[in-house]
Amino acid sequence: MNDKVLTKGNEALAEGAIIAGCRYYFGYPITPQSEVPEYLAKRMPKVDGVFLQAESELAAANMVMGAASAGARVMTSSSGPGISLKMETVSSLAAAELPCVIVNVMRAGPGVGTIQGSQADYFQATKGGGHGDYRLLVYAPNSVQEMMDLIILAFEKADEYQTPAMLLCDGATGQMMEPIVLPEPKKDMPPKPWALTGAAGREPNTFLTLKLEPADCEAQNIKLQAKYQRIVENESRWQEMMTDDADLILVSYGMSSRIAITIMQKARSQGLKIGLFRPITLFPYPYQPLADLADKCKAMLVIEQSAGQMVEDVRLAVNGKIPVEFHGRMGGTLPDPEEVLDIVIKMSEKFKEK
Repeated sequence: MNDKVLTKGNEALAEGAIIAGCRYYFGYPITPQSEVPEYLAKRMPKVDGVFLQAESELAAANMVMGAASAGARVMTSSSGPGISLKMETVSSLAAAELPCVIVNVMRAGPGVGTIQGSQADYFQATKGGGHGDYRLLVYAPNSVQEMMDLIILAFEKADEYQTPAMLLCDGATGQMMEPIVLPEPKKDMPPKPWALTGAAGREPNTFLTLKLEPADCEAQNIKLQAKYQRIVENESRWQEMMTDDADLILVSYGMSSRIAITIMQKARSQGLKIGLFRPITLFPYPYQPLADLADKCKAMLVIEQSAGQMVEDVRLAVNGKIPVEFHGRMGGTLPDPEEVLDIVIKMSEKFKEK
């Protein structure tokens, strides 16, 4: 078994990208993800890779498109304001079916906001921050180990489905330190016969997202939607804790889910039947397993570091079967376990009244 090493979240995902075979990084510094380019600036030259700090977030995203079209494993990273600037290119990456990984270490907004962590970019990541009918594979780690493991998975699935994938982290997860196990480096990369690598001996490959004829544009959209449906059917990931006998299930992701675990444990120590459901993929969202739990429990409480974004997907999954309450903190403030525990106790008392 590999020895554990103490690592910061942002550095773990950066090293995870190296392990996954990423050899091209284009980005621009912004808190709270600046450790990612700082780390890769040192590491990429040591693995014969390329690190380039672009002149802007938009330029970085376009460099990603160039490297991805040549078949390279490539990534960029930023936080909310920078991700917003990249979104036109992200839409083009999805349209051209070019695999890459985009990391968003979220900070509070809107606008420039604050440098403190947040979860207010959920809509941007999962509902399409750019234009057109496209989706991204979106992974939400809640530990330093998952920062590494899920970025490796993101690279693999991006290649498998020829689509951009996103790691949606919050600032607290990026900044905290935990011991992790380093997996073995990836050695065999999948073939990419579609890449722009020179056309000697074969027909040339091309990428074109401009389709002026409506029928051609619709055909490409139909192809993309069929791919997204395959992703929905095969790539949903989630975690359940103590849901078998739970009257109330907490639903949370990322750093908020770690706070939810503390709340669940405290509630259980008081004899309350509380469970936890944690989505690991935010697209595809695990609607069906959450809907199945709604048949067994009495209510759900969604905990987020936002004004309420994922709660809409929870309510969509539950479809009115049971009450879905929400507790959120904004502006970079973390949910307070004692404050939420009081809500849990009051909700549990209502179960007894019925």
